[in-house]
Amino acid sequence: MTAVMREPVALPTRRRPRPTLAGAARSTASVLSGDPRAATGSAIAGAAAMGLRELLDSARRPARVLAVFPAAVYLEMRTAAEPRVLAVVCSDAVRLPNAVVVPVGGRDRPFRSIREGQEAWVGDGQIEAGALRVRIRRWWDPVPALGGVTPARLARGIGELEAAVAEGRLGLAGHPDPGLLAERCATGDLADAVEIAERIVGLGPGLTPSGDDVLAGLLVALRALGGAVPHGRTAIWLADWLGAAVTADAGTRTTALAATLLHCAAAGQASAEVTAVLRGVGGADPLGPAVRRLLAVGHTSGADLAFGLLAGCRAVLALSLAAAQDRRVPA
Repeated sequence: MTAVMREPVALPTRRRPRPTLAGAARSTASVLSGDPRAATGSAIAGAAAMGLRELLDSARRPARVLAVFPAAVYLEMRTAAEPRVLAVVCSDAVRLPNAVVVPVGGRDRPFRSIREGQEAWVGDGQIEAGALRVRIRRWWDPVPALGGVTPARLARGIGELEAAVAEGRLGLAGHPDPGLLAERCATGDLADAVEIAERIVGLGPGLTPSGDDVLAGLLVALRALGGAVPHGRTAIWLADWLGAAVTADAGTRTTALAATLLHCAAAGQASAEVTAVLRGVGGADPLGPAVRRLLAVGHTSGADLAFGLLAGCRAVLALSLAAAQDRRVPA
């Protein structure tokens, strides 16, 4: 039986020594280092996001290496179904909601033998890419667990988040649409919000364009906090419509990785760094350290996600207060 955890599991980075075996066996260390003298029999343990369960439990199917970094490798499935991209990441890397975490630190450069464009295989409970073989042993839930959040607590959290986000460098600084989207969401203007959201899908360079990061932060905040505050159903309704709009043709309008992350956000799934900020806003954990960790993600991705989170938090507060007021007004 595999374990299921609410928060991303911090797998140990210390590797236990294995006895030397004859023939095809090799140690975890040789798998991670890509030792050409090692055979292909051994696999390391991984903790996978719950959103990947159907993909990983299904029959083995082909993929390709989309991108390789010191602490992460991205695999793209050769099908159009989502999740189309999954990440294999080190225990100290950013925990994306489509990630499989392996018990080694990025300092060891475990993916240095893997090359972009290389063939890979995913399914039957494991991942194979070059010398890397990961067997899924645990699962973690990327949906933030916030508990109940009062409007007063949310208002305080928004104030703290505003001050922290002001330090970030936005990828779409000076572009009018992110601010307009935030305003329309706060007033519950669905038609305009959808139109603006569709305009910024794929806007910006990189593996995850800035427009998509803003949208992902917004969607997760609307859904997570909408379910945590009193009278938050309008925020969830807004997340449903916006999520459907931006994912409808994301596969042709943005990068494969960004499209998958938009699908994750539409389902309420977030990275560990985003979840920590939401928990800080809700008062469950300290907010300052969480925001600093988020802002350190990528070149502008962390700041763009934080902007989207702030827009979502403001919208949830405004919509929930309006709904509460409507309930008090006699018919």
